[in-house]
Amino acid sequence: MAIFNKYRVNLTKSTTNWDTRTKIKRAIWQLAIKPIFMLSPRPANSFRVFLLRLMGAKIGHCCLIEPKVNVLMPWNLALSAYVAIGREVNIYNYAPISIGSMTVISQFSFLCTGSHDYSHPFMPLIWAPINIGSECWVAADVFVAPGVTIGNGSVIGARSVVTKDIPEWMVCAGNPCKAMKKRVLREI
Repeated sequence: MAIFNKYRVNLTKSTTNWDTRTKIKRAIWQLAIKPIFMLSPRPANSFRVFLLRLMGAKIGHCCLIEPKVNVLMPWNLALSAYVAIGREVNIYNYAPISIGSMTVISQFSFLCTGSHDYSHPFMPLIWAPINIGSECWVAADVFVAPGVTIGNGSVIGARSVVTKDIPEWMVCAGNPCKAMKKRVLREI
């Protein structure tokens, strides 16, 4: 162990102490239910929703969960009505993630509530919730960081990196993601 004395960061002491209930839920999800969830075919949306609800997710009416969506902790997921989650979205939710009605999270996006405290020598896991409003579109391959709120009606352009809160009804894009213009809906 003397070899570690030359480092100022010591990951050998980095631990997260989960309570027993969380450990049991994670084991049931990871070992028994998630493999079935991940392999379910596209037409099995109702089955995927059922499995997420079974594990404690709060999912509203008529939500669409595409295949291969990777959910870390279903009990930390809340979807309002008519939410669509695209293929291979990564929902890394140590902290709660809530998504408002009529919102689309497009394929390959990463909603990440967890990080590490890089100022601490053991770099412990830290987390903060993500809130995405109603009537939003998070386009393909977007990264949303811990603690971010995306305001109602906003659009986040493809491959953006969202590290700060986004105001309502704005079209935003970039790395870092910035407001570009107001989102105006056409009359139909």
